[in-house]
Amino acid sequence: MRLLINHETVYSLTHAATRSVQYLRLTPRVDRCQRVESWSISGPEHLRAWTDGYGNTVHVASETAAHDALTIRVSGVVATRDTAGVLPLDDGLPPGMFLRSGPLIAASAEIAAFAAPFAGLRAEKGEIAALHAMMSAQADAVAFEPGTTTVTTTAAEAFAAKRGVCQDHAHIFIAACHAIGLPARYVSGYLAAGQGDVATHAWAEVYIPGLGWVSFDAANRQSATEAYVRLAVGPDYAAAAPVIGMRTGGGGEEIAVRVQIEQMQS
Repeated sequence: MRLLINHETVYSLTHAATRSVQYLRLTPRVDRCQRVESWSISGPEHLRAWTDGYGNTVHVASETAAHDALTIRVSGVVATRDTAGVLPLDDGLPPGMFLRSGPLIAASAEIAAFAAPFAGLRAEKGEIAALHAMMSAQADAVAFEPGTTTVTTTAAEAFAAKRGVCQDHAHIFIAACHAIGLPARYVSGYLAAGQGDVATHAWAEVYIPGLGWVSFDAANRQSATEAYVRLAVGPDYAAAAPVIGMRTGGGGEEIAVRVQIEQMQS
């Protein structure tokens, strides 16, 4: 599938800021399920690219003049293919690093109790069957409800509330995997169709020995298909967020996001 993506984020401030710095993880990763045919990124006055510790391309975008608005635009064409949600271990990242917990993905007692039966199913029917069963059970237990959580909501909080968005589903699934001893990580990206946040989508990947990284999108009850585009990976949202930053001064921020994804002819 060839996808034409146009993504624009506009920040408007009631009171001007004197300086802002943002980290943009808005460049698709290079892997076996996608190929970037063209990609451009524009934004504040200065853009500097680097690669973070998880292999993500990051642009540091800085604006040093007083400003009351910022616009970030990315666009390009990505060719994807369906790998049944499986990616070989070929990105140089040791799976064990994704067993570490953190504030957003810490498994509460409630999440651990939810995950426990799937450890037994894992031993009986294998990792893939157990994880698909756990994903389905999570989707039944946690309603997809936009506007009920924020980027700082933890897996424990979202699971206790039994509602959230794709970001929360990814965090919960990662926490549950950790509870039964499986490395799992957060993926941010785009989804051409399905449930997701306005700007981008998020899902989880779990490492299965002998197979590789396998994707699980509990918000949509499926593994990733050719409709998915991977932007960044990390232990949680904070490490893989498409846009995150800070500013000096300013106030009254409003954000407008526009994303268009169009399937192109091959």
